[in-house]
Amino acid sequence: MTPSERRATVSLAAIFSTRMLGLFMILPVFALYAQHLRDATPALMGLAIGIYGLLQAVLGIPFGMLSDRVGRKPVIVAGLIIFMIGSVVAALADSIWGVILGRALQGGGAIAAAAMALAADLTREEHRVKSMATIGASIGISFTVALVIGPLMNKWIGVPGIFWATAVLGLAAIAVLYLWVPRPARSRMHRDAQAVPAYFGTVLRDPELLRLNFGSFTLHMLLTASFVVTPIALRDHAGLAADHHWLVYLGVMLAALAVMVPFVIIAEKRRKMKQIFVGAVGLLVVAELVLMSGWQSLGGLVAGLLLFFIAFNLLEATLPSLVAKITPPDKKGTAMGVYTSSQFFGAFCGGALGGWLYGEVGINGVFALCAVMGALWVGVAATMCPPRYLSSQLLHVGAISPAEAAPLTQRLLCIPGVAEAVVIVEEGVAYLKVDKKLLDADALREFSTAES
Repeated sequence: MTPSERRATVSLAAIFSTRMLGLFMILPVFALYAQHLRDATPALMGLAIGIYGLLQAVLGIPFGMLSDRVGRKPVIVAGLIIFMIGSVVAALADSIWGVILGRALQGGGAIAAAAMALAADLTREEHRVKSMATIGASIGISFTVALVIGPLMNKWIGVPGIFWATAVLGLAAIAVLYLWVPRPARSRMHRDAQAVPAYFGTVLRDPELLRLNFGSFTLHMLLTASFVVTPIALRDHAGLAADHHWLVYLGVMLAALAVMVPFVIIAEKRRKMKQIFVGAVGLLVVAELVLMSGWQSLGGLVAGLLLFFIAFNLLEATLPSLVAKITPPDKKGTAMGVYTSSQFFGAFCGGALGGWLYGEVGINGVFALCAVMGALWVGVAATMCPPRYLSSQLLHVGAISPAEAAPLTQRLLCIPGVAEAVVIVEEGVAYLKVDKKLLDADALREFSTAES
């Protein structure tokens, strides 16, 4: 990657991670804070936790499309301003309704699709996958950090202070956008990074992608629902002061990451993706059953959380990989847009249902719901077809005529290791699916017109 590409990637990863950090720091502490808000009920508490996901799910793809018309940076700035306004509204709120409004506005700043499109504008096709992987990793890191520092921030400045800090992070993200992110020479459609409306029907009818979207929905539903009650169980039933919750999350996340990494390697290198994936979904069910039976003790909660985050981290890593493997090469951006919307809608449903169930039947009911949903997911996941171990790759083929596209496609498919090829004349790009173990990279490189 060139220095400009590296700067764009790192800067956009910083914008993503700071924004997600602000959203997730609330997760391990809000249930304890909400009990003291005016008009608070368990159902409204859960709604406040999850409402951001509904706005993200609804607005994410449209904001990305809007950025094609008015520019990437204006849409991203507008989204960050909405996000900051929501943070301030939540910080000033003295009732649960004010926090719900603030959290909804936070979710309304749905910049992910526009930011991914900007990353695609600023990186060459040959380096796009590395750039997207870096941004994705930054989001995962921000979630882990948020679980640990959320309770610490709550101890130092309280939940309103966390909302104020989140607004400052939004301001910092705008500064990074204008001071560090390069201005693209031109913006255009990138089928690997953006949703194409004409492809929605194909993506939504694909049974394999539907299974994965259901999985994305369920995973984040379980996460949000579990955290509606986990902080309360830790403090009120396990006897652990809120100031010390970060120690549990730090220990659990570090151990879970250490256990998860070897399984991710086995899934990819030894081509055991389906077995590892279905096993992780099963482990998620076991984790919820442990939490359901042991939430009244610290040991039971720690054991359940450890199992949960081993499974969660595995699934967070393998789900997007499976989407990329299954999706036709020119429809990856559309498939990932639908996948991400499913993820956020799951977070909304988890918060809303978790809060309502907590009020109606207590903590046991929430973990029971999660176990049932997890068991349903096991059945769905077990019926998936074993994935082909293919990677997405883009090749800049330069200006060609429509008449040249079909012969070029056939020549690309004759290269060892190239399983699928779609040439888009308007972009001068070939979208490929390749088996890296079999790929003749030198032969493929002969078709590239990109500058080295």
